[in-house]
Amino acid sequence: MAVIKYIEAIVSAMREEMRRDDNVFVLGEDVGVRGGVLNTTKGLYQEFGEMRVMDTPLAESGIVGVAVGAAMYGLRPIAEMQFADFVFPATNQIISEAARVRYRSNNDWQCPLVVRLPYGATGGGALYHSQCPESVFVGTPGLKIVAPSTPYDAKGLLKAAIRDNDPVLYFEHKKCYLSQTGEVPDGDYIVPIGKADVKREGTDITVITYGLTVHYALQAAEELHKEEGISAHILDLRTLQPLDKGAILESAARTGKILIVHEDNKTGGVGGEVAAIIAEELLFELDAPIMRLCPPDVPAVGMNPPMEKFFLLNKDKIKDEMRKLALY
Repeated sequence: MAVIKYIEAIVSAMREEMRRDDNVFVLGEDVGVRGGVLNTTKGLYQEFGEMRVMDTPLAESGIVGVAVGAAMYGLRPIAEMQFADFVFPATNQIISEAARVRYRSNNDWQCPLVVRLPYGATGGGALYHSQCPESVFVGTPGLKIVAPSTPYDAKGLLKAAIRDNDPVLYFEHKKCYLSQTGEVPDGDYIVPIGKADVKREGTDITVITYGLTVHYALQAAEELHKEEGISAHILDLRTLQPLDKGAILESAARTGKILIVHEDNKTGGVGGEVAAIIAEELLFELDAPIMRLCPPDVPAVGMNPPMEKFFLLNKDKIKDEMRKLALY
């Protein structure tokens, strides 16, 4: 198998799907000749031309609105939000239109649309280049939402999203682009939407997470096991809507001690829904209160380094919470 970076997996998935299906096209700000401000569409314009890799004005509502119309017409658009922070002008198109097409048409119409959202903090991005807006959409029926953590999952989930007949929001953590490298199959494959993945098996505590924090949790788990003999079970949600309820309950029941970790704010975040699922189904099998570790409830990470360090999660912060849970 080839060993590639997370960002290469994303480009590869789009390239292969565009070769496979002429109805797939990309649109967004600077996605054409420039290949995207984050290089996530690099080379696509040169191979597929301006009719399938379209630069757009700085108008996110227009980008998603055009994509919704094209999807209802039978095409398969991939709309890029340059940064996930910019998606808010397009929320009406996503929530009020894309998510409701199938419901409002009594299943007569479909909307096979992918919106790619580079999210999360990379350092020095501050308010408009660091946010995690996934919780804004998680409570909207009609949307599917994915957030891969590895190159394998990034490629497989994007191909699955492009082939899906309903709108999919594809959250890609910018810090994973170059930091995460892994094996991906040489042939065609997909990762099914709605399926979580056990990234590490353990017996003492369970950590449920997604995106970049999966890797921090894995690093913390390795150190805790080596230094203190604590065995951590790590579940990567991969899909945030619909959540893999079976995998969540199975991983929670395995240890009875659960820590939920994500970079998005704690209040109203995905972790609250995961905690509710566990509390409803497994309350009397728990050996400790369900814990959540998230950044504080402020709009976004600050620009200056001390504030950024205070806000963001890292391996050591997660390790401390894992130890606290193990000792409860």
